[in-house]
Amino acid sequence: MFAQPLERRLEILADSAKYDVSCSSSGSSRKGTPGGVGGTAASGICHSWTADGRCVSLLKILLTNSCIYDCAYCVNRSSNDIPRAALTPDELVRLTMEFYRRNYIEGLFLSTGVARSPDWTMEQLILVVRKLREDERFNGYIHLKVVPGADPLLVAQAGSYADRVSINMELPSQRSLALLAPDKPQELLLTPMRQMSELIAASRLAAKESPKAPQFAPAGQSTQLIVGATPEQDREIITLSEGLYSRLGLKRVYYSAFVPGSTDRRLPELPTPPLLREHRLYQADWLLRFYGFRADELLDDAHPNLDPRLDPKSDWALRHLENFPVEVNQAGYDTLLRVPGIGVRSAKRIVAARRETRLGEAELKRLGVVLKRARHFLTAGGRHLGGPKFYVDRVARLLMAGGEGERLKQLDLFSGGADLSMLTGEL
Repeated sequence: MFAQPLERRLEILADSAKYDVSCSSSGSSRKGTPGGVGGTAASGICHSWTADGRCVSLLKILLTNSCIYDCAYCVNRSSNDIPRAALTPDELVRLTMEFYRRNYIEGLFLSTGVARSPDWTMEQLILVVRKLREDERFNGYIHLKVVPGADPLLVAQAGSYADRVSINMELPSQRSLALLAPDKPQELLLTPMRQMSELIAASRLAAKESPKAPQFAPAGQSTQLIVGATPEQDREIITLSEGLYSRLGLKRVYYSAFVPGSTDRRLPELPTPPLLREHRLYQADWLLRFYGFRADELLDDAHPNLDPRLDPKSDWALRHLENFPVEVNQAGYDTLLRVPGIGVRSAKRIVAARRETRLGEAELKRLGVVLKRARHFLTAGGRHLGGPKFYVDRVARLLMAGGEGERLKQLDLFSGGADLSMLTGEL
């Protein structure tokens, strides 16, 4: 694995990392230190995506794509006949520093296959980040994957060097893990996630008492779930995410549409990756984190899957018309957030503006409130902004992207979308 030229190994290991979408770099405030290199606070870390899914502002790479596990969904599974490669910790440290000094990257996203054993692999990862922090005095962003099954002492060490840590759960249920990843029982994944959750909470508490207290993963932890490789319904996925946010305090749950990377009779045959479903899950996730929705409000026995034709908030509103219309001059902030088309910024502007004046349609437009969807669910001064009568079927058709009769289109990962919520998060 080390015999190939460095450039070839870089090509293999960067390509092997592209299916991991959980490389967001937000949330860290690590400051530069005198004599050190880089920092996440001064310039901030931003990330962009190439057409094949690689994050280009971070060095997104595996230490090795060799793996002792044979997870059916994984391109790096042990039985998959692909080129194998590895970098030594010293090579990876040198590459990171040289790329950073050339302004190619702003940080490092480091993952790996599991070579030899979880403990040995985790030790190699820690060696990389320790050298970067202590020998090279690198203050840039580091997102480090934690290897399930590694010793708890190694897990604790990893978070002391990294800004963010993560373990990919990949599949939402124990039964699916038993089917596709029998070497990774759910408890093997949850145990270190619980440990990291406790260490992050303790670190934040200690930081309040002393700014010099040792940090543990100040940007929190995240995970990734694969969508479409197993038969779980959206309700099961969103309920799991809600539990991860509320019980383990995760910063983010990422959803990755299943892309077949190998052939296996246990995997479904999908014509295309379910990107529209992935998009709806991200929208529902947004409602959990910022809009005060619960999973059991969005999905229930009668509606176990998100409607691909409507964003989740519009779908919920049409099923709960007893809550509408909402009087924009009286409704509370939390109620406004449940109106389709009104996001966090618009709700705050409305609440602030009506302290000074009564709001009508013209005032809402001047505030920048987009009424395309919201008008059907609002009154202003007693007048319904959506017209004299409310017909559910008609409103549902209007809310659907493109209107009645248009064929539902599968989203492309990187094309410009007509749905503004893809960019703004306004639901």
